[in-house]
Amino acid sequence: MSTEAAPRTPSPRTPSAVDAIAEAYVARLAELDPVSATFMGLSGHDHRMTDLSPAGHAARADLDRSTLDALDALEAAGGADELDAVDRVTVAAMRERLGLQLETYADDEPLASLNVIESPLQALRDVFDLVPTGTVEAWEDVAARLEALPAALAGYRESLRAAAGRGHVAAVRQVRACAAQARGLAGEESFFTAFVRGGAAAAVLDGSGACQLLQGRLETGAAGARAAYGELADFLADELAPLAPAGDGVGRRRYALASRYFLGAQVDLDETYAWGLAELARIVAEQEAVAREVAGPDATLADAVAVLDADPARRLEGTDALRAWMQKTSDAAIEALDGVHFDVPGPVRTLECRIAPTQTGGIYYTPPSDDFSRPGRMWWSVPAGVESFTTWMERTTVYHEGVPGHHLQCGQAVFARDTLNSWRRLACWVSGHGEGWALYAERLMADLGFLDDPGDRLGMLDAQRLRAARVVVDLGVHLGLDAPPEWGGGTWDADKAWDFLRANVTLDDATLRFELDRYLGWPGQAPSYKVGQRLWEQVRDAARDAARARGEELDLRAFHARALGLGSVGLDVLREELAR
Repeated sequence: MSTEAAPRTPSPRTPSAVDAIAEAYVARLAELDPVSATFMGLSGHDHRMTDLSPAGHAARADLDRSTLDALDALEAAGGADELDAVDRVTVAAMRERLGLQLETYADDEPLASLNVIESPLQALRDVFDLVPTGTVEAWEDVAARLEALPAALAGYRESLRAAAGRGHVAAVRQVRACAAQARGLAGEESFFTAFVRGGAAAAVLDGSGACQLLQGRLETGAAGARAAYGELADFLADELAPLAPAGDGVGRRRYALASRYFLGAQVDLDETYAWGLAELARIVAEQEAVAREVAGPDATLADAVAVLDADPARRLEGTDALRAWMQKTSDAAIEALDGVHFDVPGPVRTLECRIAPTQTGGIYYTPPSDDFSRPGRMWWSVPAGVESFTTWMERTTVYHEGVPGHHLQCGQAVFARDTLNSWRRLACWVSGHGEGWALYAERLMADLGFLDDPGDRLGMLDAQRLRAARVVVDLGVHLGLDAPPEWGGGTWDADKAWDFLRANVTLDDATLRFELDRYLGWPGQAPSYKVGQRLWEQVRDAARDAARARGEELDLRAFHARALGLGSVGLDVLREELAR
């Protein structure tokens, strides 16, 4: 592999007419969707909530439509002839993303959005994890946003009701689980109570008269938020659940749209299902070989897991130790990779590892704000009562969420202010590109020698096996495909999927049950990890073949720099641009 230095920062470019259209889109989107503005790290909107009513969704669809019209008008006026390479990607990516958003809007998908992990129910609560809390003014914004939350949830109910009137309702499994989530947020000791009474608030609000008034607003706002979630829980249980279909699968037409949305590419769904089964078998064979390295020539995978779990050097006790280990592992990866395999911009060298205030069992990443005042963060949502952790399963996860995974990918895009407009840096996110890259990064770290320890390598393979298994489950259930005889035969359903996952995934039952509910309620997203990795590897292999045809070896460091320099785009756009 070549280690010639790649430039740390791109040369500045003069903003173009395309950039102006993209910047105007982001500015207007932040006005129409202040919750997304907070997630993007755009300041000035943290005191408002998004209008989730049908009118709010229509306004955002109008923005998508008018932006596409502006790009068409620019092309009709001859402006397309003046596009540079950056503009060419922006136009292709905006047409792909905004066009798909309009397709989903036409199908009522945004109005009907309800699932256990990624819908307005969770977003209106999760946004409070990212708001600034270091000043009195920041807590005034929190109070205003809490006060706006009941109206946002009322609009959400209005949209769910409108979609239901046109026959579009989430499966009853999702409705009931979401009602339970809403009921938990409505409780007296819910997140909202803890948030406004917690240490972050106490550290800023000094007990003066003005702060006492603000604390009163926060308490009232938290009570209003709890009551609003209680109303949502009642609505879901009493009004929406009786209308919800019993079946979990969404069918081929809806699934095909979801798959294109999450991948930014069109794939053969039946071929992908067959590939998922074959990929799972390949990973299992590799796992079994590594298990023999861990536990002896006759060892099974279960034997190896028992050996690794019993190793005190691989155990962490308590969330403080877990967070410290995450931070140490992440920092070491950045130090080792920067200037050797990647070039990590200065602000991106900071990654904050945190224990999440939620308890779902997930591990996730949130990108830095536009000015890096809020750093990129890796969050571990530890289930209640869990105090013991194994590092052999999770080292690969730190690489997935950190560097060279999501943090390098997202942080580098945010940093590329001299080249990319705000839409490319902050607003465009394609799951197959992002999650595919992070899974690609896990395997890359193994190839680079960072997972040579057999236990750590087995952990990486365990993560890869999970992602391959959910390709099978997700496509199998939602498309109503035939299950292989060894997994029960007949048509895939939730019961077969549960038995299949328990046989292939080393998660506790409570976490795995949540994972299955996630796949059943969010069609197309879970496969975007492994299918995205596959497409990333195909793009890299095509670049390697092209280099060899020129009598050269692929400079992998330069390839990665160029690919990540595009920001998050649809995988078809990525493929087309890197083929140039």
